[in-house]
Amino acid sequence: MDSVRVGHGYDVHRFGGDPPLMLGGVVVSDQRGVLGTSDADVALHALIDALLGAAAIGDIGDLFPSIDATWEGAASLDMLRLVSDRVSTAGYRVGNVDITIICEEVRIAPHRDAMRTVISEVLSVGVGAVSVKATTTDGLGFIGLDEGLAAHALAVLYSDV
Repeated sequence: MDSVRVGHGYDVHRFGGDPPLMLGGVVVSDQRGVLGTSDADVALHALIDALLGAAAIGDIGDLFPSIDATWEGAASLDMLRLVSDRVSTAGYRVGNVDITIICEEVRIAPHRDAMRTVISEVLSVGVGAVSVKATTTDGLGFIGLDEGLAAHALAVLYSDV
């Protein structure tokens, strides 16, 4: 009988870094950037934490500490690949993932299918197991003021143990 595990992740970054703006492993803007150690892809960072949480094998800060120069400018897709391998080594397989990106001005819909495809390839699941959606804060808070963006992610893992 399969064991089911669920994990949640959250990440937030401030606008202001060098372009491009990466979300879900895809360039969504070549005019904007965010501040962060790696490419600061909030969608993938939230997903990484969701996967690690579901497997109970740490968090993004454990594996990719911001004080470690190794991760300066790193591609979050490469980080997701490492996490996917760790999750698999721990005896789990991905059932599905669900990501919500919260931003005011950046448009997600034109990039959604590309994000789903890239993420599904890295996680070795069908594209139907990857959901990416977006919402705004209707002008409220730092996101509503277009000062930054955030993402939430859920991951469902299965294990035969």
